[in-house]
Amino acid sequence: NVISYNCLIQGMCNLGRWKEATRLLNEMVDRKIAPNVQTFNILVDALCKEGMAAEAQGVVELMIQRGEEPNVVTYSTLMDGYCLQGRMDDVLKVLDFMVARDCAPNVVSYNILINGYCKSKQVDEAMSLFRQMPRKGSIPNTVTYGTLINGFCLMGRLQNAHELLDEMQAHGHLPNLVTYNTLLDGLCKNQRLEEAMSLFQVIEESKLDSDIMTYTILIDGLCKAGKVKAARELFCSLSTKKIQPDVHTNNIMINGLCKEGLLGEANELFKEMEKYGLSPNGCTYNIIVQGCLLNNEILRAVHYLRQMVERGFSADASTVTMLMHLSDDDWINHFRK
Repeated sequence: NVISYNCLIQGMCNLGRWKEATRLLNEMVDRKIAPNVQTFNILVDALCKEGMAAEAQGVVELMIQRGEEPNVVTYSTLMDGYCLQGRMDDVLKVLDFMVARDCAPNVVSYNILINGYCKSKQVDEAMSLFRQMPRKGSIPNTVTYGTLINGFCLMGRLQNAHELLDEMQAHGHLPNLVTYNTLLDGLCKNQRLEEAMSLFQVIEESKLDSDIMTYTILIDGLCKAGKVKAARELFCSLSTKKIQPDVHTNNIMINGLCKEGLLGEANELFKEMEKYGLSPNGCTYNIIVQGCLLNNEILRAVHYLRQMVERGFSADASTVTMLMHLSDDDWINHFRK
């Protein structure tokens, strides 16, 4: 029946086996089993996720030809597919077509549009759409606000992001951790560390449980601002909060220590990673090698380079450049041998 075919088509789409999915669709029709909206939605969703929005559009047109009316999920999925490709003109065409066929966009539809505009750095257009939502019968939700806050942060418009956060709370929407982390990251990346620390305090005092992402963002911000001691203290406090630093957090802390000339501490932290079951990755090795070279610890750099190669990792462009500058050094010649 149609449910069985939908399950099979979904499975084929998940595996990227388009020919089989198409064959199943044709088989359904041959066996007089009419594909329903869900059948077509499965295909549209799968094609859009594979960057094949034009093909997904063709499926929607086929639906209409067969007398199956696309629903809000169909149109929203297609809009998302075009958004992923940055084709906002096509997104608006789908929206207009959707409305013309008496299918009203819902909050998910608007969130997709707003996200598309924000990723295309058209945050003012996103904000205009946001203001239209209540008039169109859709009330912005936490996702809507979070997406716009992220858009403003990406553009460096932190004042607008703060104002939107205040508006969000005034309308009874409590920011979630993702929203707070987004704003925290924006503040840190724009060197507004004092405000970032204040926001971090707000997060700590809220009922939300800060995750490793929250701390990683702030540790990174502190390191880049040259406040490595404060970053180290925050990093060390994680164990008391029962939060396990991941490889990315360790990489940031090791990098901060290396740039501050604290190579001994960086080396100890590197060793502690494996002690706590975290395997250094290629990024970790490149950071520690560059730190050694930066601090003229050539022998130690050679040690980590050998270990890096033994574990199947390669030197990145920055490491290679630093090594090239030391190409006449006896230690590098020794390493090549």
